Amino acid sequence: MKTNHYQQMKKALILLICLLTTVAAWAQSFNYFFRGSELKYEIINKDAHTCEVTGWVSIANNVIIPESVSYLDESYTVTKLERAFDDCSSLTSVTIPNSVTSIGESAFAGCSSLTSVTIPNSVTSIGNDAFRNCFSLTSVTIPNSVTSIGWNAFMYCSSLTSVTISNSVTFIGSYAFSNCNSLSSVTIPNSVTTIGIYAFSGCSSLTSVTIPNSVTTISDYAFYGCSSLTSVTIPNSVTTIKY
Repeated sequence: MKTNHYQQMKKALILLICLLTTVAAWAQSFNYFFRGSELKYEIINKDAHTCEVTGWVSIANNVIIPESVSYLDESYTVTKLERAFDDCSSLTSVTIPNSVTSIGESAFAGCSSLTSVTIPNSVTSIGNDAFRNCFSLTSVTIPNSVTSIGWNAFMYCSSLTSVTISNSVTFIGSYAFSNCNSLSSVTIPNSVTTIGIYAFSGCSSLTSVTIPNSVTTISDYAFYGCSSLTSVTIPNSVTTIKY
């Protein structure tokens, strides 16, 4: 009896080792990075079937980002753009699907020919450097779904003349609109509590700004170098104005 029991245990152990070896080999062989004809992708969560655009291969002037892509007979929803079009100087316009919730770091940085972009209501955050150095971008509307605008998000967008910031944004990051020297008007909504350092510095065409009652902190040099600024309305809610 003891011998039979020992043999059964031995067989079970061998089967378990084989199973673990197979799983490990499969996991090792599965590639989380793949590419289509125009774009590069990375799987974010295999179980949730989500992925992000991480780069470009060869694209035309106008790009429509797909809502979902197929890889190894599985469909993955595109939810994020991370360095997706970094330094893609030929890109002039892009369509972002409603599946995207995050425009991540440097998603469109250096897209010097990009003239227009529509940010869908699904997007909740605009990351650091997202549109930095988009010299041809003339206007942008940030939808109500967005709650934060990251560092340098629109820095050096020198053709940007107007910005509409949604009522859901609570934080305008440091250098967010720095050196947007064509920016003449900006509406800061009642949802914003903090204006980051150098947020609007170098906006030499900005003539007036109204800071809402929700703002409590205006950080260092937030409006430094705004040489055309003739009037500023600061509410009683502001408790801190730094250098």
